[in-house]
Amino acid sequence: MAITDWPEKERPREKLLQKGSDALSDAELLAIILRTGTKGLSAVDLARQLITRFGGLRPLLSSDKDSFCLHPGIGEATYVQFQAVIEIGRRHLLESLNKGSAFQSPDQTRQYLTSKLRDKPHEEFHILYLDSQHQLMHDEMLFRGTLDSASVYPREVVKQALKYNAAAVILAHNHPSGVAEPSNADCAITTRLVNALELVDIRVLDHQIVGDGLVVSMAERGLM
Repeated sequence: MAITDWPEKERPREKLLQKGSDALSDAELLAIILRTGTKGLSAVDLARQLITRFGGLRPLLSSDKDSFCLHPGIGEATYVQFQAVIEIGRRHLLESLNKGSAFQSPDQTRQYLTSKLRDKPHEEFHILYLDSQHQLMHDEMLFRGTLDSASVYPREVVKQALKYNAAAVILAHNHPSGVAEPSNADCAITTRLVNALELVDIRVLDHQIVGDGLVVSMAERGLM
């Protein structure tokens, strides 16, 4: 049976309009993006198959193009649609930070960094450049490393912070292992960056480490 033959209150789009997006299951939300199913499958059935095959919504959305497109009836166009939706969500969070103080909104900052860095297969080192009111001016991925480490150069960080005329910065990077606990190397590079930026009167407010579902603040831990 096609979705158009279902009772109106059970159709994903109509259900969303009547009850709100939080009333829909993961499969129903995916079905709205998919729009159509394949031969013998409704969009909701196809969505359920995808969630089952990948083991959940998160691994599905973070899969690479080749893995995603292996599923029957799914092609590059659908992959592009899903990636666009994910990026819209990230930019929505970024705009929220742009309108307020990134430092005084730690939960929003953590949400944004989690959406940006949690599922990266490699390590990325980001700088959030803040103005004198601690409002976010720019987020820059400054260094990209291997699965285990990233080379971070204080001189380059200082150069970029001066370029954006930042009054303060928040450092952030991910641990692809999923374990967000700061390492000795994390503590060492944080100290080096704090000292280097202090010379040009730029404060390092925090260094946040993104793991699997957890973001550790080194400032809150008293590690800087």
